[in-house]
Amino acid sequence: MLCEKCGEKISGQAFRHAGKDYCEDCYIEAATELKTCDPMAVRSARLTREKFGQKGTEGLLPVQKQIYEYLQEQGRATREQIAKELKVEQKDLEKHFSVLRHCELVKGFKEGDIIYMTLMN
Repeated sequence: MLCEKCGEKISGQAFRHAGKDYCEDCYIEAATELKTCDPMAVRSARLTREKFGQKGTEGLLPVQKQIYEYLQEQGRATREQIAKELKVEQKDLEKHFSVLRHCELVKGFKEGDIIYMTLMN
């Protein structure tokens, strides 16, 4: 059997998610996909950060801090611009953007047909 995402032969157990068969690595990625607009994740991030006394970029990964600082300098940028400037793959950028959005630090907005990222404040 082949993994329906990466196409590799599945050695051992196949994992089923949303009607598709995956290898273990692809299953974990599919099952743990972050959602940017998730009110419960925002609430959870807010409560956790308050519990640990974190403000601003405290508690973020270095690449998340870089994204925040880049947007602080630029004012706004597209995902493509950020990915190119910081040498981050698009799929990884989306995960980091979700975390930043849940922490209420960064948001997206659309201007015409272009989607930009900017700081929340």
